[in-house]
This record gives sequence, structure tokens and C-alpha cells, in this order.
Amino acid sequence: CKLKKIAEELLQDIEKNTVDFIPNFDNSLKEPVVLPSKIPNLLINGTSGIAVGMASNIPPHNVSEVIKAVIYAVDNENCDAEELMKFIKGPDFPTGASILGYNGIKQAYKTGRGKIRVRSKIKLEKDKIIVYEIPYMVNKSLLLENIGELIKDKRLEGISDLRDESSRNEIRVVIELKKGFNHEIILNNLYKNTQLETTFGINMIALYGNEPKIMNLKELVNYFIEHRKNVVLRRTRFDLDKTELRKHILEGLLIALNDIDNIITLIKKSSNVENARKGLIENYNLSEKQAVAILEMRLQRLTSLEQDKIKEEHKSLIEIIKELKEILDSEIKLKNIIKNELEEIMNLYKDERRTEILNVENDEIIEDEDLIKEENIVITFTNKGYIKSTKLEEYKQQKRGGKGLIATTTNEDDFLEDLFIVNNLSTIMFFTNKGRIHWLKAYQIPLGTRYTKGKAIVNLIDLGNDEKISSILSIKDFKEGYLIFCTKNGILKKSDLEFYKNPRKGGINEINLKDNDEVVNVLYVKGGENIMIGTYYGV
Repeated sequence: CKLKKIAEELLQDIEKNTVDFIPNFDNSLKEPVVLPSKIPNLLINGTSGIAVGMASNIPPHNVSEVIKAVIYAVDNENCDAEELMKFIKGPDFPTGASILGYNGIKQAYKTGRGKIRVRSKIKLEKDKIIVYEIPYMVNKSLLLENIGELIKDKRLEGISDLRDESSRNEIRVVIELKKGFNHEIILNNLYKNTQLETTFGINMIALYGNEPKIMNLKELVNYFIEHRKNVVLRRTRFDLDKTELRKHILEGLLIALNDIDNIITLIKKSSNVENARKGLIENYNLSEKQAVAILEMRLQRLTSLEQDKIKEEHKSLIEIIKELKEILDSEIKLKNIIKNELEEIMNLYKDERRTEILNVENDEIIEDEDLIKEENIVITFTNKGYIKSTKLEEYKQQKRGGKGLIATTTNEDDFLEDLFIVNNLSTIMFFTNKGRIHWLKAYQIPLGTRYTKGKAIVNLIDLGNDEKISSILSIKDFKEGYLIFCTKNGILKKSDLEFYKNPRKGGINEINLKDNDEVVNVLYVKGGENIMIGTYYGV
């Protein structure tokens, strides 16, 4: 494990008394309470941990976005989370992927808590789904294992093969699909049932004043600015003390150089170093540190060039001290230093956003139809219960004298019973002879060509013994109209269509049949039509 260069920015100036140190666990060493970090690391890298009853989960963010927000907050102390979000769009995960919607992000930034949905990035190829970015903290091997188990248990249909073609530098998971299955439906099932889509619970708890506190975005930014102000002030005081000490030493050397001959004579006549030190202090009104510096001075410093260097250094130290004192006395200068250092960091380590934020309204759950391109399709249904959908463009207008087109292929003892054009987002209602109702979306019916037989309806809906489909209706919406049920024994029933707008898995019993009665037909009417009923005998 090797630190990146940016890690040095977390430790810079730690030797300048910028942070407090406390004993470590066995009192053998001292460790910093916090790091003097020049970057808002808590937001940039995020954190995840569990304290006593206080779990923290802060997502990582983009370096450039966070630093721009901090610089803005330095100049605008009363800004709120909404303003900071102009710079920080949302979490930016190192694994990329996509965040669905802004609502969870806004809630987290305003209150400190929120939930966001993170979805893998995919691309569709012919009969393949390629996954190239996965959600943060998702283990790829476990993800593949989970998908494999769902396929084995037949909870995921339409997948023929699953391969991991990832390299060291990129993720590439290939999901091969069976023919006749809709890409989008399979993909949506993967999102719903696997970690290709996850929920990230944001819980921004951090220590302030050694106490855990839930923080919103504004507080996290402001506390970092407060921290940087404290670090810069302590660093400035440290540099000021060090510079003033150096200036004090140089002033002693200048005093000695101005009377060097007598200084040398005094030292030569002294019986020992201690007497020489005392003599210098008494005769030239020097401090102890200045006297020691004179005694330790090399003879080469006596040259005119070296003397000039000492004078120049002394002059520059006076300017530095003046500047350091101005920083301590000026809030504006202090803020400018913080902003300049942040801009330097941003220029050195700026990075492009990796996680895309999709503008999903109200962060709604994306259903199958949200992934489907709306179009008209042709549905065919045979007497033996084979059903399929075909793209409308496979049919073309017949010219005069044409011989017609094959609509579907059937077995020798089978024939086409129903054919109709529907919108692929419509609901198809299946009515059985036993009085049950089943629902399917039109796009859920397997896609085929004019030459394919289709799929047995029993593979799509649950049918009992001797139960068969007696009627099929296509419903675009359930806002108005009625269903008229007619049985073999002449029983009629009229029901409001709105009662059927909520499909139930496995279907429902809609009409109670007596003796050997069966449902023979179901009609959709709007209420003003006349209904004609014909009997078996043509009456």
C-alpha cells in the first residue's frame, strides 16, 4: 500500500504545532487529535463506521466540486446548503455508476440524513447486456454469484449465459440473453433483484468538540473552514515565534560584528566558555541565546560577504515578521490564504466527475414501462393457446392482387383465433372459461417474427386443469367503461372497468359459476352501446 501525493496534504505543517497531540493507547507515543488537513477530506473521501449507537455513512465527493464550495463558503458565511449544491452536485463514487434523482441528495445535504439509489451503468448490444460500472462498495464476485443463483432458481428468466470479462483496469460483465426476451424487462428485473442497483443510506455524523453530531452540508463545510482558520493561525504563530527568534540571534551577531576585535579579545582572555558567555552578556547587554550564538559563530562569518548576508537576512526577517503579524490581525488576509491554498490543491488534484446523476422526477421507482420505447405491435393468439407479439413494421400494406402475408406459424391441428394491434404499453387482460382474470403488459408477451409459433400461454400465466382462455382484451387505461361477462348458460354480469386497474399476481376469481357453466365471452363497453347476444343455435 503506497500513499498518493495528495495524502501529504493531510499532514502538511503538522510539525508546526498546528494541532494538539495526546498520548496513544499505551502512553508510549503521542498522536495528533486531528490532522491539519489542507483538504476537506471527510467530504472528499467519505467515511463509514459504527460508534456506540451512532453509525456514520458519508459518501465520497468530487475534489473540485467540494473545494469550489468551500471557497464560496469562505466568502459567504451565511450561505445555505441549497447554495452549496450549486457546486457540489452530489456524491461522486470512485466506481462511477449513476445516482437516480436529486431528492435523496437534497434531503441528506439539508438534514444530514437521506437515501440515494445507485445504479450500474450498462450498454445494450445485440442479445447482450454489458455492465461496465457497478455501485460503490458492491463486490463484483458476490454480485455475479447472486445473479447466477437467481438464474438457477428461475427467478430471473431470459438469461442464457453470464461471463466476467473484466480486466485489471475495467469492469466488463457480459449477460447474454435468450432470443424472444425483452432486453429492458430483463434489465429491470436485474436492477430489482440484484446489487446492480443499491440504496446508499447517507448518515452524516462526525465528531465536533469530541461529541458526535449530525451535520448537514453547510455545517460540514463551515467546520472545515473553522478548522483551517485555526490551523493557519497556529502555523502563523509558530512561524512568527521562529522568525523572531532568528531575528533576535542575528541582531546579536550584528552587535558582535560591529565590535569584533574587542569581542575576540574578551573571548581570548576568558578562562572558560562560561566566563566568555557571561562577559558578552554583561558588556554588550546581550541575551543568553545571543551570547551562545556569538560563541558558536564560525570565523568565516567575519568576511565582508558573510556580514552582508547577515544584514540582508535580518532585513528580510523584519518584512516577514510584519507580514505574519498582519495575518494574525486581519480576517481578510487569513481567508485569502485559505482560499489560495485550496485553489492550489484543486489545480494539482482536480478530477472529472465519475458518477452521473440522472434527473429522475421524485426519485420514483422505475417500472418496466419506463424502460420501454413506446410502439405499436401485433399480438396473435391461437386456439391451442400459443401467443406472441410481432413488430408492426413486419406487416406492410397489400397491393391489389396480393396473396397476403403469413401472420403466424401453427401446428397442423391448431389455428389462429385472435389477432389485434395494440400499443406495447397497454394492459392485456386474459379471461378464462373458469371465470378468472389474468393481466400482462403487452411488452411482456414474447417477441417473435411472422414465422414463429409463439409461446404457450401456460408459461406466462397460471392456468388450472381444463382451464383455457375464452377472451382477450387490450386496455390502454382503466378510467372509463365496463366489462360485460357472458356465460354458456346465459348469465350476464357488468362490472366497472376501474375495479381492475390494479393487477394481481396469479390472477383473481371474478365470477362465480354454477353447475357446469363457463365464461364464453367478455366485452369492453363504454356504456352507451347496444349489445346483441347470439345462441349456439343461431338465435
